[in-house]
Amino acid sequence: MKTSWRSASLVASAAVVLALTTACGQDGGGAAGSQNVGATAAPGDVGDLGAGDGVGAGAGQASASAPEPAGKLSVTANAEIGALVTDGAGRTLYRFDADTAEPPKTTCENDCATKWPPVAADDAIAGEGIDEDLLGEVTRPDGTKQLTIGGWPAYRYAKDTAAGEVKGQGVGKKWYALAADGKKAKAEPAAGLSTRKDPKLGEIVVDKNGMTVYRFMKDEAWPKPVSACTGACLEKWPAVAPVEANDTKGVEKKGLMSFTRPDGAAQQTIDCWPIYTFAGDKKAGDTNGQGVGGTWYAVKPDGKPVGAPKK
Repeated sequence: MKTSWRSASLVASAAVVLALTTACGQDGGGAAGSQNVGATAAPGDVGDLGAGDGVGAGAGQASASAPEPAGKLSVTANAEIGALVTDGAGRTLYRFDADTAEPPKTTCENDCATKWPPVAADDAIAGEGIDEDLLGEVTRPDGTKQLTIGGWPAYRYAKDTAAGEVKGQGVGKKWYALAADGKKAKAEPAAGLSTRKDPKLGEIVVDKNGMTVYRFMKDEAWPKPVSACTGACLEKWPAVAPVEANDTKGVEKKGLMSFTRPDGAAQQTIDCWPIYTFAGDKKAGDTNGQGVGGTWYAVKPDGKPVGAPKK
């Protein structure tokens, strides 16, 4: 943000603080008064404010208290949400769909602002990954200044009590983590095949949903892929559908190909070995298929089975 208004705000804030201590192949209305910039209602457990939940209303405004300083803003990577903006303490910043960016306007007041404290504008600093030109401010109805990013008013979520938490994501289908350009943070689509570091198995291959990929030791790869898993076997060990080579990450390209099964379906291979997922894995990261029957094993990025007995 521009040095001129930040410096002026710091001076005004200092005066207010002094006054308070002595006592195989855009506009929300009202002029700035003697409150601290960005002052909001104190966080309290009054329920999540979302779609149709009394935005700008409530049983009455809670007593105001100075918000936490925004500090040095930065961009933090979240595997599920994508790159999002965090404050100097690592707290996630959010935007509200009921607000507007052109012009900037905040509609979260009273009880809503208790659950979603507005971020003060006066001390925000653009850190790595943040364009200073996209930082601004909006005057709230009570006269305080709220930080905007890409025109969108920025908030914290009272239930995010530690750095990195994103409990406010999607609340009421109206609250979303802020990206550095002011848009909603959005994760890049996962690759069709990629790798992850498993604490027990090491680097293993996973599909686009993060499910562990396996090899069947009774299959064949040379001179061409042959699957020995048919019929009822495929119900427990679904064949992985073909994936484009450019839709993979961390997987060796040699022998990365698909083949046609006897039933006419196409199946993906790594190093020409057919690959599968396991119906017994219920969520991403599960490895319940590892070692089943002494014939099923997770797959390394080069296609080799993890932990299989050496022949």
